[in-house]
Amino acid sequence: MNPRESELKVNLIAYTPEPERVVATAMRQSRFKGGVTGLDLTKEKIRHLVDLALQLGHLSVFEHISFTFAIEGISRACSHQLVRHRLFSFTQQSQRYVREENFPYIIPDTIKQNKEAYAEFIEVIEVISKTYGDLAKIVPIEDARFILPNATETKIVATANARELMHFFKLRLDSAAQWEIRALARKMFNLVNGVAPMIFSKEHLNKFQ
Repeated sequence: MNPRESELKVNLIAYTPEPERVVATAMRQSRFKGGVTGLDLTKEKIRHLVDLALQLGHLSVFEHISFTFAIEGISRACSHQLVRHRLFSFTQQSQRYVREENFPYIIPDTIKQNKEAYAEFIEVIEVISKTYGDLAKIVPIEDARFILPNATETKIVATANARELMHFFKLRLDSAAQWEIRALARKMFNLVNGVAPMIFSKEHLNKFQ
């Protein structure tokens, strides 16, 4: 088996259509005696209602929209942090059923930039990879996986409503966050910013809770 380094990839594979309009409609209903079915809101009115919800901390209206991401190239160390966000829904690639062919892994920049550390890291990864391959021939892969390190790459599908994403971004885009999950959060933020910029803008980060 030849271990190989993985690359972080994030795709937004599904989201609530017209997310900003949905949020604005919910916000309008909270302050409107009549119903909102068929409510026609201009872009300016949508922006006003979204901004008002954020200013007032009326974040429940953001729970009406959701976003689903396909994530690849993160380590098990990173996924252990990600799944602590319990209001997300997760489906993770199983090491019990998926054989770790070629043993993809993640390597921190601090190790890459240190020749001695890098050489030692790769040496150990290669030993683990060979050991895993040997074990997988004689025991079930659900048992062979016990030898695999936190560096092992995983893939995961994650879904969250906008309110939970706000909380996630507040924590994980912070400079104190661990580098790998911060890089993941940055890619996720850029994707939702592309489809709901009135909600997910850098100017609004300080209003997230």
